[in-house]
Amino acid sequence: MSAAEELHARVKGGGATAMGLLHGFGGGHDDWYDIQPDLARDGLVLALDLPGHGRSLRHSGAGVAPAMAKAILADLTNRGIERVHVTGFSMGGAVACLMGLRAPDRVASLSLLAPGGFGPQINEPLLRRFAAATQADALRAAMDGMAAPGYAFETKYVAALAALRRIEGQPAILEKIVGMIARGGRQGEIPREALAGLAMPVTVVWGTADPVLPYAQSENLPPSFDFISLPGVGHMLPTEARKASTAAIRATVRRAAR
Repeated sequence: MSAAEELHARVKGGGATAMGLLHGFGGGHDDWYDIQPDLARDGLVLALDLPGHGRSLRHSGAGVAPAMAKAILADLTNRGIERVHVTGFSMGGAVACLMGLRAPDRVASLSLLAPGGFGPQINEPLLRRFAAATQADALRAAMDGMAAPGYAFETKYVAALAALRRIEGQPAILEKIVGMIARGGRQGEIPREALAGLAMPVTVVWGTADPVLPYAQSENLPPSFDFISLPGVGHMLPTEARKASTAAIRATVRRAAR
């Protein structure tokens, strides 16, 4: 793999347990600003920039979730990581599931925070507004719009994302990606029967006030999945529900170890 094809990752911690954190559409590794250091007490934690995002902007895997899943698995192989606990938020959740389906021997567990691909509906207008935002005020408004009513993002999260949006070509690539993943207010679905084939421990976390991916998409999950409902919480779980998300990830990793 050439240097140009490496995915950017912020790496913390160490040890035999490896964890990968996959952000949502339009985000970056700083989505995990507070969660990653906490998890790094337990092992090696990589917070990746997905293909087409941030410092992985020019990666050839940019586009739909299957291409991203393939790219991440290849990148982990290049890093010498053969088995990993994967956490995915929103679009990153869909990517995480596809990694588990593509390489079940390599994915030790899945922690899915309001994952994409679990139902057809998606708030396309809000995603397009988020993709087009480049200035801090517009970003803050779009980010707050994805959270529960009354939630306001801390400046550190807005500033980190604004810095990524200043990377040349980022808005155009995000516009292209959103056109692939959301068409006419609908997204691609991962069939429930496919999800039921995931043999590793899986936890799904969802906020009941999610304005991006309806909470109803958490219904009829495979019985083997653990499910955590967060009343009154919106879509932005890594920040809105940091402690609950971290606890769910840690519990899933420990369940896999047992």
